[in-house]
Amino acid sequence: MKSPSLQIGSFTFNWGSRTYVMGILNVTPDSFSGDGLLSPSPSGRGARGEGFAVEQARNFLTYGADILDVGGESTRPGSAPVNADEEMERVIPIIHALNKNFPEALISIDTYKAQVAEEAIRAGAHIINDVWGLRADDGLASVAAKYKTPVILMHNRSNPASVEVREKFGNAYIGAEYENLIEDVKRELLNSVELARKAGIAESHIVLDPGVGFGKTREHNLELINRLGEIRELGYPILLGTSRKSFIGFTLDLPADQRVEGTAATVAVGITRGADIIRVHDVREMARVAKMTDAIVREK
Repeated sequence: MKSPSLQIGSFTFNWGSRTYVMGILNVTPDSFSGDGLLSPSPSGRGARGEGFAVEQARNFLTYGADILDVGGESTRPGSAPVNADEEMERVIPIIHALNKNFPEALISIDTYKAQVAEEAIRAGAHIINDVWGLRADDGLASVAAKYKTPVILMHNRSNPASVEVREKFGNAYIGAEYENLIEDVKRELLNSVELARKAGIAESHIVLDPGVGFGKTREHNLELINRLGEIRELGYPILLGTSRKSFIGFTLDLPADQRVEGTAATVAVGITRGADIIRVHDVREMARVAKMTDAIVREK
């Protein structure tokens, strides 16, 4: 089923015409992938900050990113929550800097908090990327509707009490149980869609994310990617976020900084199964994978 196009400013998402690339800007000290912009700098002279974020964004846009995804709270399994004030202190200056330097760039705010989302939109963010699918903060749907902001609704069954820690691979959820993986994910995504509809969010402003890595085992994640087309049949564009995740590490026996080829495989297969947006750390490499895969499978 083809989704209607999405217009944001002068940019049009023509779903099905090509794969769009979202580059990850983690404004955190504890990103699982080691790329957090508040992590210690390689020189050891304090944290990487605004200037590093601008340079990273410049590279992403040069390499083919369509969206810059700014997040101020790590979502890795077992990570500590961050309150709204601290999250805003991290992300709002970065969003201002990105808008100043790249006024034509699309920016998404990766948050589940209404207060953070509203301040981010005021600062110049164009999209809300919510890992809890409007279920964590009752006010977030209203913020999206108020500002007519598109939302990415992710499926999430994360349980902080069911985390396995492996030093080499990072943390992963192990306690998730499903009666029927695909049907359960579809049903719960549609519950999030209903929350969006009730708040007055336009159908054309909804994107779904099956939530690879969130409350799912390695086997769940592999099945979800392979059967992504069944999620796409719901009629909404799909974002796929697999980049460097632990299920790749478990499969290949590799740490986070050696998962580019594994990520590439998930991106290529995901696109063949209907992914419309890929959310990635390695923008240059994955934009090339997407372009090549599109040349094979997209209708001309």
